[in-house]
Amino acid sequence: MKIVCSKSTLLKGVNIVSKAVPTRTTMAILECILIDASTDEIKLIANDMELGIETKIEGDIVERGIIALDAKIFSEMVRKLPDEDVSIESDSSFKTIISCGKAKFNLIGKPGDDFSYLPYIEKNTSIVLSQFTLKEVIRQTIFSVGFNDNNKIMTGELFEIDGNILKVVGLDGHRISIRNIEMKNSYENKKVIVPGKTLNEISKIISGNADEDVIISMTDNHIVFEFDNTVVVSRLIEGDYFKVDQMLTSDYTTKVRINKKDLLECIDRSTLLVKEGDKKPIVMEVKDNSVELRINSTIGSMREEIDIEKEGNDITIGFNAKFYIDALRVIDEEEIDIYMMNPMAPCFIRDENNTYIYLILPVKIKENN
Repeated sequence: MKIVCSKSTLLKGVNIVSKAVPTRTTMAILECILIDASTDEIKLIANDMELGIETKIEGDIVERGIIALDAKIFSEMVRKLPDEDVSIESDSSFKTIISCGKAKFNLIGKPGDDFSYLPYIEKNTSIVLSQFTLKEVIRQTIFSVGFNDNNKIMTGELFEIDGNILKVVGLDGHRISIRNIEMKNSYENKKVIVPGKTLNEISKIISGNADEDVIISMTDNHIVFEFDNTVVVSRLIEGDYFKVDQMLTSDYTTKVRINKKDLLECIDRSTLLVKEGDKKPIVMEVKDNSVELRINSTIGSMREEIDIEKEGNDITIGFNAKFYIDALRVIDEEEIDIYMMNPMAPCFIRDENNTYIYLILPVKIKENN
């Protein structure tokens, strides 16, 4: 095999597929990036058997062939090459020469026949979103995904198609993030649970261009994302997702309309008095035309008032400051509505059309807070 391509093109492709190289594996071949130039296209592929990524790059195929190269060494090598054309040439014994300018490396590769290609997926259900929409949806929900493997379902996000609405849900047992997206077309109803790791990696790869689309195809076991010259295939998480609709309510006894930026900056300031790992809550006391936020910790205390518009009852309630910050940071509106029932019931941050809903469980507070 022999191919020639620009350093920038090769580096971009390597960076994309590297997201699917496992950090630990008992199969040495999976620690490689496959260069497949056996047809008229140059493909780079990586696969950890849960997540697989294939991308096509521009270049000249001088001699067809395939070779698998150690991903860590190869990616570092490409990154540090001069900004010139790169030649990659391998022989029948898998000895590989990588040349760029006056630099030349010799590597021993592995036979490409041993590599696990991406599985063929029969695309029964497919939807189309803009890259911008998908990137935003992930950004606005992924922080609520759990990372405890004891409950695998919580490590993924629900993708639910209902006609022309895509609902994306993430939760970790303390909070829920929901985004409802209106799509241009209607599709067959479908529910799948997508690993949070997959969505994190996709958000790093896609450009977020509003004029470029992503085709998302789903089966019972896999989800496929196709965009630009890249295909991402991921296994789905098996099981039934939590009945989130049963956790939501439109009832409230207190509604607060508040400037999002003022609230975010106030809560962010309060975290200066909380040591890392400390679960000290921030207390919100809602009165007629203002909300007082206060925190007492071993470091010190803070009180601050923010003007609000209030409907309903006064209330004093405690929250994990980080959970509030995470939600507020991804809301784009200048003014937000917060709905509360009582100090022990979940708080809801949502807009009138329910395009976004953030549920946050309260924290029990002591009287001296």
